[in-house]
Amino acid sequence: MSEVVSYQLKDNIGVITVNNPPVNALAQVVREGILNAINTAQDDASEAIVLRCAGRTFIAGADITEFGKPPKEPALPDVLSVLENSSKLVVAAIHGTALGGGFETTLACHYRCAIASAKVGLPEVKLGILPGAGGTQRVPRIAGVKAALDMITSGNPVAASKAKDMGLVDELVSGDDLEAAAISYAKELVASGAPLKRIRDIAIDPATIEPGFFESSRKQVARRARGQIAPDRIVSAIQAAVELPFDDGLKKERELFLELVSSSESAAMRHIFFAERQAAKIKDLPKDTPTRAIKKVAIIGGGTMGGGIAMCFANVDIPVVMVEVNDEALQRGLSIINKNYGITVKKGKMSEERMQTRLELISGTTDYADIADVDLVIEAVFENLDLKKEIFSKLDATCKQGAILATNTSYQDVNAIADATSRPQDVVGMHFFSPANVMKLLEVVRGDKTADDVLATAMKTGKQIGKICALSRVCYGFIGNRMLSGYGREAQGLLLDGCTPAQVDSALENFGMAMGPLAMGDLAGLDVGYKARQSRTDLPDDPRLYRMGTVLVEMDRLGQKTGAGYYKYDPETRARMSDPEVEALIKKEAEALGVEQRDISDEEILQRCFYPLINEGALILEEGIAQRPSDIDVVYVYGYAFPAAKGGPMFYADQIGLKNVYDKICEFRDRYGEDYWKPAPLLKELAEKGSSFAEWAEQQ
Repeated sequence: MSEVVSYQLKDNIGVITVNNPPVNALAQVVREGILNAINTAQDDASEAIVLRCAGRTFIAGADITEFGKPPKEPALPDVLSVLENSSKLVVAAIHGTALGGGFETTLACHYRCAIASAKVGLPEVKLGILPGAGGTQRVPRIAGVKAALDMITSGNPVAASKAKDMGLVDELVSGDDLEAAAISYAKELVASGAPLKRIRDIAIDPATIEPGFFESSRKQVARRARGQIAPDRIVSAIQAAVELPFDDGLKKERELFLELVSSSESAAMRHIFFAERQAAKIKDLPKDTPTRAIKKVAIIGGGTMGGGIAMCFANVDIPVVMVEVNDEALQRGLSIINKNYGITVKKGKMSEERMQTRLELISGTTDYADIADVDLVIEAVFENLDLKKEIFSKLDATCKQGAILATNTSYQDVNAIADATSRPQDVVGMHFFSPANVMKLLEVVRGDKTADDVLATAMKTGKQIGKICALSRVCYGFIGNRMLSGYGREAQGLLLDGCTPAQVDSALENFGMAMGPLAMGDLAGLDVGYKARQSRTDLPDDPRLYRMGTVLVEMDRLGQKTGAGYYKYDPETRARMSDPEVEALIKKEAEALGVEQRDISDEEILQRCFYPLINEGALILEEGIAQRPSDIDVVYVYGYAFPAAKGGPMFYADQIGLKNVYDKICEFRDRYGEDYWKPAPLLKELAEKGSSFAEWAEQQ
């Protein structure tokens, strides 16, 4: 049929095989090949048709290289229409993952069989779009409206067994030969006189939908997906499946799909999709760089962070030894891990048996001699450089040659830590984000002497434990925490200038941030930032700088853990409430410092908080700390909850226009001084050229 789609008659069953490695993406040649094969099968001796895929997976979605380009015929909806209207019964044989357009293709077939390990799903919402080839119209017809809404707005795949329970898969097949099993299943269907079951022919009775269902669903998805419009449009498309005839529903779905494809939100989410994959590539590291085997890991420190890191390795069946200073601390750390797994079991996301298997992989010790045989050790103690150097000196004396010595430091000098050993080439930063067993980002920090194979192993290991890795060179705070400094500084400065904590946080949360900076400070503990600032010698001598954070800590208002910080907290629910006492205190401090308060717009709040991120990001690029602007976006989306629908701070800056960002920074410089608002030379250069960070990256 084509170079990537073949068609053969086997035992009077027409077998269409898609072979477009690595994931059988629905490229134009695949769509055309399937269309030609279906048409050929209509006139030959076949009794039924099986659609299968070679390689490790069924069709795993669209061809991402076609994103943003003019569409090529035949369009997928047209192919699926021919498939669905075949005069001969069509069976989809699913293995691996059938995602997006791949799953929509199976829904246009008359029957679907799958092996037990297969998964199906419609992840389009994660790219800021919705299924555009009938997914929103067919899934509710067989799985029900609520199940369809949950599946499509979450974008998460479901296992074959669950898909069968939902009606999305008709038959689970076993054995090593899926093609033979699918042919056998197709023969059984033909022999039994099974009808050509078209999902389009199923009607949904609107009376079965409770009044107000779609309205409440819109509110629910709006709360869950701040800054994203795709979930709302998915609700509209599924509503169309209920209220309109099938063909009209398809038209509505297509209209909504085209609206989303051209939206800024989808452009941002597609940017992050590609950026995530790009971040895994280290520019000067050859693809064939060897890696070291990681079969056993040690974690130094059994606190919240150390325990979370230990869980990451146990979750992929790698044995872990946790090292603590005494038995009491060790037992406390192990009990926290036990509790965390227990919560997962209670939520039904893990079996008791699986929990026990993982717990058995985690052991503890107070003796460094017990970790002499590990392949990787990750230090996760509190942020004290002298302590870390002392620990690395011990590790150097204890660990076998070839073991990788990693530090989880958030901002300390990895080179100084490496120099505390006789093998700095084996030292690397692996900066996890809290809670480590949940957060996706891993900043891999390359020291001046880090060996290539150590770096390659750190990146590979991060991927193995389910992390999205981004590379940073050594500087204070690396990429993420270094940039964050100005964000927090301005959030506090806005208070003195006239904002309430709720106004600052609301503006940023409405933009799409999961939590505003002041509420986040309360959650982390205001004393954390306070202590970090005390160790810094580079800060200007300015009584206004971080003033409110300092005052609150010295009043023992440390945030949620003391029941009060910028906000008051309900002792039972932890719900935050504005505190008139804090608002009065802010006014008093502003007056004492001679700051004249004024009304401040949400637009200025966003500029004051985000433009320091952008400016510092430009400095980080100039200095070679980050490889590319999109790596910075990956760090902020996955490590700091910057909304994916805005694409990360550097993409967001390009969308605003770097000239606009630069001009506003100059305005703030004239108002607040160069100590805080000195434009980065790269930002100035690109603004004057009318260029963007993306264009700069292409020239590097």
